[in-house]
Amino acid sequence: MRKVTFVFLGLAALFLAVPAFAQGGGGGGGAAAPVNWVAITAGFAMAIASGVCAMAQAKATAAAAEGLARNPAAAPAIRFALILALVLIESMALYTLAMIIVKVK
Repeated sequence: MRKVTFVFLGLAALFLAVPAFAQGGGGGGGAAAPVNWVAITAGFAMAIASGVCAMAQAKATAAAAEGLARNPAAAPAIRFALILALVLIESMALYTLAMIIVKVK
């Protein structure tokens, strides 16, 4: 499993390094409009942050439901911990959105 992870990370690094060797804006014959890479990467950043938040919230909710099923007497403490965890998890996506709004004009 570890080898597969390293192979995929290596391939990802190779594919992401390709734009570094692309021709700059000054050369060539065509006068193409520059690409706004900040906006494109901001979209990917928000998508990744949203996906990670969704997975974390699902894991937290599942753990809280399992904890409530095992020990119903601890419901108030588990509920408080779940709400606090969900707020902190959601704040990650909101911080990402705030950085995107500040960065992309």
